[in-house]
Amino acid sequence: MSGFALVQAAVIGVVVVFSAWQAFRKLLPQSSRRLLVGIVAALDRPGRSAAARRLGRWLQPAEAKAGGCGSGGGCSSCSGCAPAKPVADGADRRPLHFRSRQ
Repeated sequence: MSGFALVQAAVIGVVVVFSAWQAFRKLLPQSSRRLLVGIVAALDRPGRSAAARRLGRWLQPAEAKAGGCGSGGGCSSCSGCAPAKPVADGADRRPLHFRSRQ
């Protein structure tokens, strides 16, 4: 295998792995978050090297860094537990307009 073919295979492999990770995050957000938290927990242990702990803190999901619903901002920080506001009659209702392709 030549050097060019090896570099080409490595670049294609990186692109495929990155695309698969992005699809995993988009289609299964809870599972990807749980997997990422598990990886972070394994990396950010007291016995690990400083570089591994730094990588673990960098990979930590944004929700964990912010502290979640109970920190500072109260329940309104994530809008996850608050009930949806009822829609008033006629408010925020717009008719759909379909256009045919020509």
